[in-house]
Amino acid sequence: MRVVIPENNNKVMAMSFYPKEAYGLFGKYSTKTIAHTLKTYSEFTTPYPYPVAQSIDANNAMEYPMICFNKGRTEKDGTYSEATKNEMVGIIIHEVGHNFFPMIINSDERQWTWMDEGLNTFIEYLTEERWDNKFPSKRGPAWAIVDYMKLPKDQLEPIMTNSENIEHFGPNAYAKPATALNILRETIMGRALFDKAIKTYAKRWAFKTPEPADFFRTIEDASGEDLDWFWRGWFYGTDPVDIAIDKVTIAAPDLDAIPTTKEEIYTIEKPLQNEFQDISKIRNREDKNITFFVDKDKKLQDFYYRYDRGEEKIDNNKEYTEKVDNITSLDNKDKEKLKKITAYQIDFVNKGGLVMPIILEFTFEDGTKLYDKSSAQIWRLNEQKVSKTYYFDKKLKSIQLDPMKETADIDTSNNFWSNDGSTSEISKFQVFKQKQQQAVRGGSNGKINPMQAAGKK
Repeated sequence: MRVVIPENNNKVMAMSFYPKEAYGLFGKYSTKTIAHTLKTYSEFTTPYPYPVAQSIDANNAMEYPMICFNKGRTEKDGTYSEATKNEMVGIIIHEVGHNFFPMIINSDERQWTWMDEGLNTFIEYLTEERWDNKFPSKRGPAWAIVDYMKLPKDQLEPIMTNSENIEHFGPNAYAKPATALNILRETIMGRALFDKAIKTYAKRWAFKTPEPADFFRTIEDASGEDLDWFWRGWFYGTDPVDIAIDKVTIAAPDLDAIPTTKEEIYTIEKPLQNEFQDISKIRNREDKNITFFVDKDKKLQDFYYRYDRGEEKIDNNKEYTEKVDNITSLDNKDKEKLKKITAYQIDFVNKGGLVMPIILEFTFEDGTKLYDKSSAQIWRLNEQKVSKTYYFDKKLKSIQLDPMKETADIDTSNNFWSNDGSTSEISKFQVFKQKQQQAVRGGSNGKINPMQAAGKK
């Protein structure tokens, strides 16, 4: 199948090779998957420069320049499970995608696996999403990384770990970097800005050998965003995301409050001299070559010059009173404007350690909803706790933190508040380990697949 890459007008021959056992599945999907992959990767990264791309049916998966081996066969009766089909499509996308990472953008896989597998898995995710809106991608969505992020710290390493020292290789080198970049695209930067930045990286470093710092710098350079906090948290750390709604304080205006005069008692400040005469001041005074500017120009020696030197005297213990009495009651027009206003102060706690944007869904008693998003910069002065106050002209029923599960929050039980004191329902589920039977070349382990149950091929 001929594939034309729009950006460089390259005419690529996409080819698949497979035996009769793969006619019903590999033969139907492989070549078209290659074509879709080449076009999508070229759109998001750099245009495919080679004349061919080949996919060979095999028992497992591996990539080489312009050729890769993938699996995907039907049952003996010609049917197949949806999982077998989706696994095959995902594998072909991934292995063909390796032509871009690391064949074109030539990172050092043995030192930094994530620059090869992680970046490729991320673009694979974008390609799967363009393939079918219901494609069950397992590496890329924020919610899918939560179980890994929940693991004890002694079972986790930063993404920026040498490949030979990674314990959970798949989640660390493939899934977590893909998830981080997806969060950067969807939640932190926005699609347009991120897509420009990732394409700049791919084209700038095509046929070169970038290192992690080159990737980080290029994304920031192309986007104009300061992302130091993001790289530190997602790539250099192991802290998870766990932001909680700690407390909600409700306040309503007292419209009939009677204004009273405010008074503040104060004393005159003492001369502004340093309590401790540091070594610089002492040496400057002793240095005969130094003449202070205010001593040379007598016009600069004002009241405070003399006050600081004790030449002007003031009773610094005498008390003075400042009165504020220009406060008036609200008129009826102002009362009408404010009578429905209710203030909600929401206190958040960062339990996990990794800062992320605060995304809120407000549900009001009349059934309407409102969404609000604060960037991760809200944590810049205090990474442990932060508060934000909202003013609404209708009663609030509930608050949901991270409603679309965009941030990989590992504990959603503390993400909900209701004005009746209830919390979101937490269901229980069984946890067990079972040895999985080995599937034979895409087979279904003896289970009847939906195509067989429907009597269709």
